Amino acid sequence: MIVSGKASFRFGLTTCACAVMLMCVTRANATTLSEYQHRVSAAANLIEELHGAGEDESTEPSLFISTSFKRIRELLPPKESVLMNGQTITVDNSWLHKDLADFEKSNPGAERAEMLSHIAERLRAIDDRLKEMQGNRENSSDKDASKGRLAEILRRPEYIQTAPEGSALERLLERFVRWLSSLFPKTKPIQPGGSPIISMLAQILIVGICVAAIALLIWRYGPRLVSGRRKQKAKREARIVLGERLEPDQSAADLLAQAEALAREGNLRAAIRKAYIALLCELGDRKIISLAQYKTNRDYLNSVRDKAGLYGSMRQLTQSFELHWYGLVPVGENDWNEFRNGYRRIVTSDR
Repeated sequence: MIVSGKASFRFGLTTCACAVMLMCVTRANATTLSEYQHRVSAAANLIEELHGAGEDESTEPSLFISTSFKRIRELLPPKESVLMNGQTITVDNSWLHKDLADFEKSNPGAERAEMLSHIAERLRAIDDRLKEMQGNRENSSDKDASKGRLAEILRRPEYIQTAPEGSALERLLERFVRWLSSLFPKTKPIQPGGSPIISMLAQILIVGICVAAIALLIWRYGPRLVSGRRKQKAKREARIVLGERLEPDQSAADLLAQAEALAREGNLRAAIRKAYIALLCELGDRKIISLAQYKTNRDYLNSVRDKAGLYGSMRQLTQSFELHWYGLVPVGENDWNEFRNGYRRIVTSDR
């Protein structure tokens, strides 16, 4: 009886240990909510970049469509576990795999474009919902209490500032007038027997001096104030082009220099992508195209369709970018040189 009791006790310990290990493995394999949201956003970007694929007869869209679908299936498997608030939730992505399979079985045409739009809209809706869930999770009660305490402190009298009366230029002119009037001796009130002509001339002289001083200040400092405000308004914000974030001070020349560095390292495929983004940035700075986060390379190409010379050159670079980046076609040294020369022709010819 004692031996069997020990065996039962050991069996129970072994069972508990296996259960704990199984829970740890499940927890380790589960992805976080933030990681899942980023993968959903990346899949949506890939679907949106497939819009317009195969629009030109000279391209071979089936190659990079298949590679893009393969990447999407890797990003979002049919079933996966997501860790949220300490709990593991099973996510069902099988609808996406079914829609991709239906797309591959369909015939080329307008129906395929509608299917891609439907998939992209659903992925974007899921992405927005995941971002909303992350925002709600960050808004904890401690933050609300801190905001309440901050609002109470800011309501104290020592933190309340009265709004200045008038603009800075008006206050400056008022000070100047007071300083100018202090230079003149204070005259006694004119007696009834005084000359009204002298009084009127003195008033005209003072007003004329003040007007001349104001005109001088406006002529001297007005252009600086206006140009300073224009520079502040013209300050750029960070931009996102084809999924890559561009800093406010990052220019097309900086991106091209990065592409040259990648080419010297032997990473020609990444160099072509960086140079293509540099081209879009250059055209955006010249107000030829408008950059937007959710625009694809085909959207940018279609926006210059009315410019015949630019459209032809840009279409060649777009096709090269699609084949080497999305189609995974190996890049040779000649491919990179042709792409770089095409970039320079567009930049120099459009100046």
